[in-house]
Amino acid sequence: MTIGVLFGGPTPEHDISILTGLQALQELGRSNRDAVGLYWTKTGSFFVVASDVEAESFLDGLPKGSSEVSLRLGDDGGFFVGGRLGKDRRLDLEAVVLGTHGGPGEDGTIQAALDLAGLNYTGPSVAGAALGMDKWAFGAVVSAAGLATLPRALLDGSTESLPFDGPYILKPRFGGSSIGIDVVADLATARARLSSNVHLARGCVVEPFRQDLTDVQIALRTYPSISLSAIERPIRRSASAEILDYADKYVGGEGMVSAPRELPAVLAPGQREAVELATRTIAKVASVRGVARVDFLASDTELYVNEINTIPGSLSKHLFVDPPLSFAELLGDLIAEARERPAHRFSSAGADGLVLRKAGSIAAKLA
Repeated sequence: MTIGVLFGGPTPEHDISILTGLQALQELGRSNRDAVGLYWTKTGSFFVVASDVEAESFLDGLPKGSSEVSLRLGDDGGFFVGGRLGKDRRLDLEAVVLGTHGGPGEDGTIQAALDLAGLNYTGPSVAGAALGMDKWAFGAVVSAAGLATLPRALLDGSTESLPFDGPYILKPRFGGSSIGIDVVADLATARARLSSNVHLARGCVVEPFRQDLTDVQIALRTYPSISLSAIERPIRRSASAEILDYADKYVGGEGMVSAPRELPAVLAPGQREAVELATRTIAKVASVRGVARVDFLASDTELYVNEINTIPGSLSKHLFVDPPLSFAELLGDLIAEARERPAHRFSSAGADGLVLRKAGSIAAKLA
């Protein structure tokens, strides 16, 4: 059977999603796996693309030779491509590898559609994806699990005060990566950003900005059992940069693989153990599935959980160095998990008709 690799989508992270998808697609080809690229356009359509397509082919829209497919739900659902004489052909997919960063590809939307279509897929379930994309909800869950986080508050136009002093960092409540993040000095400026920053339109989470803290990241995978990667410290372009931004992560041309980093990170005594313990806790309380990356903020004396990326850039393949794990093996385990441990299977157990038999006349109930 064929492996589908889905990437792109109507999201600000569309371009980096293409890079992750193409890396997975070509690695599967090198591993002699039958794989097909499923490109999700910025406007929401799906197309089959050649397995050897390169990133630059997407600069002007669709790569040459692309064929449109449709995603259908139900018992006979799946991806269908138009055939001769008007008869559509269903793609026989063993599983779909998700390289869909941000937006509907990482917030549970595409996961729900694939569940309804009866397709196996890698990465988070609907619930895990939705929780990971909601910075407010994820912070609350992490805090309830006893893990340290920076204080957070929701910000809207009516907010008159915050429970902590500035400067502040503003983050889209529903968003991945560093897109849309703003650092401001005071509440008045923060409120003004709500109308000028399009990424804050669906909600804004505000935290105290701590320039003394640096980024520390670790990946985990859940199949065949929970295992952790080495810990990295991403390096910012400039020592004076306020945050690790989108350019720091992705402008090298290979997604997260080409971003500068300290790997393994040099940490304060006991901090590696604390990061690993917190990550294992998050794997349980946040319904992690597949490969995810957990981001922390740290100093020599403090450690805070920052956020989770449930479909990380390049699927965090570059972090599994101790012990070494090849990209082919990582993908193989993701596919095996998708097949053997489906994210969801619906059940109508309990719908035995008893309520319907006793319902009587609906019209009489409306009288």
